[in-house]
Amino acid sequence: MKRAIRLRAKADQKARRYTQLLADAIGAAEDAAMQMNELNQLYNVDVSTYTLLTQALHANSGQEVLVDHLAQSTPGEELVIFNQVPDGNGGQELPANPLFGELVAGTPIIAPAQAAKIIAPEKDAAPMDTQASESLG
Repeated sequence: MKRAIRLRAKADQKARRYTQLLADAIGAAEDAAMQMNELNQLYNVDVSTYTLLTQALHANSGQEVLVDHLAQSTPGEELVIFNQVPDGNGGQELPANPLFGELVAGTPIIAPAQAAKIIAPEKDAAPMDTQASESLG
């Protein structure tokens, strides 16, 4: 859990840094576009004011939107609430999980309640060929 929270915090920190850098880049592109517009008017030419990328970023998100997202969210604002989880495996150690880089070895642990459902057949269950003959008849 600590590792996952640390990874989440690191990802949030990177996202904040890159969002601020992107907002700054869009702002610089807008400044350059204003200067290019002035030069276009002064010399009566039509040189494009944005590159394709900066035009798309300016049109789709804009600097204000990114800055608003940063302002609405502060680092560490998410609460970490630990809920009580019922003991579903009888206190046994949990199996290794490859998601967390653990090597999976051995047989899986099945909770006692689930094992009883798997082993005991249902009372109303009939053999397969009897059910098939009843549906045909």
